[in-house]
Amino acid sequence: MSFTLKDKSILITGGTGSLGKALTGHILSKYPEIKKLIIFSRDEQKQFQMAQEYPENKYPQMRYFIGDVRDFERLKRAFKGVDYVIHAAAMKHVHIAEYNPMECVKTNVLGAENVINACLETEVERVIALSTDKACAPINLYGATKLTSDKLFVAANNIRGWNPIKFSVVRYGNVMGSNGSVIPFFINKKKQGILPITDPNMTRFNISLQGGVDMVMHALEHAWGGEIFIPKIPSYRIMDIAEAIGPKCEKPIVGIRPGEKVHEEMITESDSFLTYDLGKYYTILPSTHKWELEEFIDHFKAQKVSIGFKYNSEKNTEWETVESLRKLIKEHVDSSFVV
Repeated sequence: MSFTLKDKSILITGGTGSLGKALTGHILSKYPEIKKLIIFSRDEQKQFQMAQEYPENKYPQMRYFIGDVRDFERLKRAFKGVDYVIHAAAMKHVHIAEYNPMECVKTNVLGAENVINACLETEVERVIALSTDKACAPINLYGATKLTSDKLFVAANNIRGWNPIKFSVVRYGNVMGSNGSVIPFFINKKKQGILPITDPNMTRFNISLQGGVDMVMHALEHAWGGEIFIPKIPSYRIMDIAEAIGPKCEKPIVGIRPGEKVHEEMITESDSFLTYDLGKYYTILPSTHKWELEEFIDHFKAQKVSIGFKYNSEKNTEWETVESLRKLIKEHVDSSFVV
C-alpha cells in the first residue's frame, strides 16, 4: 500500500524556516487529505508572513502555534493529537553559537530532550529529527550540539518501552539557497563587486531544498527507528560558487570564521562499522535496536560499506561545476539570476 497522510496530523518544529516552508508546500500539494499541518515556532513575524502564503481559509489543514522547544509544557500541549513530528528547530549559525554557547545548548540539546519527552508522553507515532554534516566529527559548538541531539533521538528508541513510537534522524549538507547560506550571501554581495572568500580550498556538500524534503518524507515512510539517513549528493568548491555568481568580482581571502571547517564530513571511518548503502541513501544504524538486523538488510537490500569507508566533501566522487551551479541557482534559488 502506498504511503498516505490521509487523516494524519503533522507538526513541524521550526516550521517557518526554509525547510519547514518547503515541506509545507510539498505536503499540501501531494497530500491534501492530511488532517492537520501544524507550524510550531517562536518567531511571530515569520508565522504571520507564512500565514499570508498559506492562509487557514484556503488551507483548512493549517495551524500556527507560537512556542519554543525550550518549553516542555508548551510542546506537550502542541503534540496532543499529533501523529508525526518533524523536528527542524535549531540554532544553526556556527559563529553565533560560538559566541552564545549556552543559548545554543538550550535550544539544540535541551530542546531535543523536550521534544523526545513530549512525544513519549503523547501519542506521536513517528519522529524525524533534522541533523547536519557539522554533527559529524564536530569541531564547533553547533556541530557538537547537533551530534548530541542525534544521539538523543537515536537512543530514545531504547527508552520508549511499550510505546510503538519510532525516532530517526536525517543528516545532510548545505541546503542550496537556505537562509544565511553562501549562495544568497554571494548574490547580494555581487552588487558591491566583492565576494569574500574564507578559504580558497573550502568544499561543501550541496543539496536542494526539494532534496531535503524528499529525504525527510523518505525517512517518515521507511524508517524502522534509530537510523541516521545520509544522502548521496555532490560537493562544490567555494571558488566555483564564486565564479558561477560573480566572475568579474574581486575575491579577497578573509579567513575562516570561528568553528568553521575547510571540508565537511557526513560519515567518518569510525561510523563505517555500522553504515549501510541503501541505494539512494546511506544509513548509520544504531548499535542497539528493537528490530532484527538481517530482516532490515533483506527488506532494504542494504549493502554493508567497507570498513574504513568515509564520506566527506573533499574526497567526494561527484562534483558540481560552474555551469551546473549556475543552472541550479536559477532553478532553486533565484529564477531571475544572470551572471
